[in-house]
Amino acid sequence: MTWLRAAVAAAAMLIAAAPVCAQDKPAEPDDYRTENYRAPVPATLAGVRVLTTAEAEAIWRDKSGAFIDVLPRPPKPNLPAGTVWRERPHLDIPGSIWLPDTGYGKLAAPTEDYLKHGLVRVSGGNTAALLVIYCQENCWMSWNAAKRVLSYGYGNVAWYPDGTDGWDRAKLPLANVEPEPREGEN
Repeated sequence: MTWLRAAVAAAAMLIAAAPVCAQDKPAEPDDYRTENYRAPVPATLAGVRVLTTAEAEAIWRDKSGAFIDVLPRPPKPNLPAGTVWRERPHLDIPGSIWLPDTGYGKLAAPTEDYLKHGLVRVSGGNTAALLVIYCQENCWMSWNAAKRVLSYGYGNVAWYPDGTDGWDRAKLPLANVEPEPREGEN
């Protein structure tokens, strides 16, 4: 009879824990997230299709959408004159463009222009083109950017919340990319 009580107690604990798991994902905020960017993200984004890794892979294999990484670029440290600086490689889903720093909650006008120009380039100016926005898992930058891209009038926006972390876990290929040049950069 003791094993039956233990089984019932275990089942009760599992049932009680189920709502806690469902609450792990925060609700969608009304506006952009402006702090604590590396934290659990909502399961949804109104007006945007949320992709699993399998769905993102299918779009990538079919070449039916443009992939856009919005992860920030680490700042160059203040080094003594003559010091050689080598940036760490930035790995992305192959074929992606990297528009760093465009996922913050508030964007300076030049950064917002950079994002808009990058979107036009990758979409060919077609606001119906499928745009897949991502960065890393539990990164509000991609959520913010997807919401912002939707606000620009793009009607076919997808958000891949697992980003390069989910892609890598699925043992899918990653490629080293350089950031999309900003106006005035070589």
